[in-house]
Amino acid sequence: MRNSERPNARDLTGPGRLLVGANYHPHDSDPATWRRDAAMMRDAGLQIVRLGHLAWDTFEPADGDFRFDWFDDVMDLMHDHGIGVILDIAARPAPLWLHRKHPTIDVIDPDGTRRYPNHRYTVDAGDPHFREHAVHFTDRLTRRYAGHPALAAFGIDNEPGDGPISFSPTVRARFIDWLKAKYGTVVALNRAWAGQRWSRQVSDFEEIGLPRPGVAGGAPERVLDFRRFVSDEMNGYLDALFDTVEANAPGALTTSNMWYYTASKHFDWAPGAYAGRLTRPGNGLYPSLSLFDTESIRDALFGIARIRYERPEPFWCTEFTTMTAAPGSIRRSAYASLMLGNQLVCGWTWQTMHAGEEQFLQGMVDWDGEPTRKLDEYRQIAAEFRKLEPHGFPYAVDAEIAIAMDFPSQIASAAFPERHDDQALTAFRTVLDRNLDVRIVDFAHSELDYKLLIVPGVLVLDEAAAQAIRGFVERGGTVVMTSYSAMLDADGQVFRSTRPGRLADVFGVRAGPNEETALLNELAKGRRGDDEVEVRCGDRAVRTSAPRFDLVEPRGAAVAATIELDREYPVVTTHRYGGGTAIYVALPARQEVLDLVLDGEIERLGVRPGPQVPKGVMARAVTDEHVLYLNLDREPKPIALPRSGSGVLSGERHEGGFTLAAWDAELIALDPPR
Repeated sequence: MRNSERPNARDLTGPGRLLVGANYHPHDSDPATWRRDAAMMRDAGLQIVRLGHLAWDTFEPADGDFRFDWFDDVMDLMHDHGIGVILDIAARPAPLWLHRKHPTIDVIDPDGTRRYPNHRYTVDAGDPHFREHAVHFTDRLTRRYAGHPALAAFGIDNEPGDGPISFSPTVRARFIDWLKAKYGTVVALNRAWAGQRWSRQVSDFEEIGLPRPGVAGGAPERVLDFRRFVSDEMNGYLDALFDTVEANAPGALTTSNMWYYTASKHFDWAPGAYAGRLTRPGNGLYPSLSLFDTESIRDALFGIARIRYERPEPFWCTEFTTMTAAPGSIRRSAYASLMLGNQLVCGWTWQTMHAGEEQFLQGMVDWDGEPTRKLDEYRQIAAEFRKLEPHGFPYAVDAEIAIAMDFPSQIASAAFPERHDDQALTAFRTVLDRNLDVRIVDFAHSELDYKLLIVPGVLVLDEAAAQAIRGFVERGGTVVMTSYSAMLDADGQVFRSTRPGRLADVFGVRAGPNEETALLNELAKGRRGDDEVEVRCGDRAVRTSAPRFDLVEPRGAAVAATIELDREYPVVTTHRYGGGTAIYVALPARQEVLDLVLDGEIERLGVRPGPQVPKGVMARAVTDEHVLYLNLDREPKPIALPRSGSGVLSGERHEGGFTLAAWDAELIALDPPR
């Protein structure tokens, strides 16, 4: 590797920088193409390239046969063009030679079928043979490139929550060891697993089988423990990679495409997030390709929040839309991400691939190497981001509202019409639409230093989480808990005590059984299939729908809102406890109902208001003098300014306000107060 007078790539990633880049696959092409592409990236203003993902066997085509010379040239080339490298540690998928050497790393389906590793993540990440080789590969790769001046960060795995769970005999053996360590005796295990139900008591740990996926007819306590076990193994695998990187490259930045919440192998990322193992939390951002779809932007931003939790570091969108996205939609998404503290927009992908699963997924450069309109859009984003950099970016999230998320509840809530994740997303949208910052928190790690806490369908509530909520309210906070919350103890069994479990006195209610809205509407309205309700709160009323609601009996709480079906039912109650307020919502999270609750509480608690803008406009006060605006809608929006100012992007002068064009963004530099 040759030396260069260019600065180290780490200089690109510091405070006050906004980055635009691309995902690139040099193992798909040749040196002439690398040189052409690096020049095109530089000329487009791209500063970052993400390399190495999904390419283990290119670096190590046979066991112990490492070949890095070709990649040395790629790293040198990028550095010579002023482009920093995120070097992914591509430990999944495993090479086929590793599957042949150690068949125990293969994934076995619940029915006993051995999967051939066609899918890119078909590997048992908990297998000790796999982990040994993955760590060895990580060790060699990071030693090789830790000191390279092109290195901006190491990427830790890719989409670690993706891929099937294995039900192999070796997984079963490790699960049994995990259960022995957790419970110690089969007596304790049977108690936690309700072994008396359906004659399933375990007399010896060797009788334990692997609980099959699915809800109907399943044993929820066993499924929950199995998913905890799988989660622990995924975190153990990632920790081994982190440890190796930190030993070989102390101080190097780490990032990832940390998609941990896929339906296939969702695991608990909270411990790793709070430990700060990613110094640049990262994920792909893939909203809808349509400019008319604004809901998907909120959904994608939720992904940033749930990966970052409460970490202060800037976020990196290590993947970002190209594909056939409508002209302007990539730019709109880029500006939306800035309001969640994003620092990097890294397009997936640079070139439309010639082969493999994504050969028709269109990139910034076409199959023949000619640029597409997507490259022009990324060029525009890069130029505009350079204008924004001196004005307080990346944005520092400063939230007074938090939303609680809980891994066991995400698994156990599959039994309900709505998962805990979906309720949390609704709560997130509700706060986001008010242009307020919000954090996702985990009870086991957060100090809950907020004014308002939303607990959306947190189904599983252990003693520590209950005490955290109780203490938060006692200190003067307001908690809003929605239906399906605090129903199960840590083992996944329904509380025998009054619900919400461990917190009935805090909320001043007894939450009874669920009622089916449509069935009661049959009695009230004489028609079937109608789950709509009108929620009345004082002189206000909103309409929403919900498949179920809780029968709530106030026991000290005041009724704040009701619904009328075959009779009147309380659906929102408020209760003073200690120095704070506990609000129980007997419906699953609904934005219309949460708005009713938040309207009064935000003002009463003195939560800092967001910028005042028309509906459909996102805005953040990036500094005291700079406000970023983004119009998500197709209609121009009038923006009133608190005082005169100038557009950083447009260069235009504004006195009392301005009109923000459809799907457009602007940063206003306000004049000093007079």
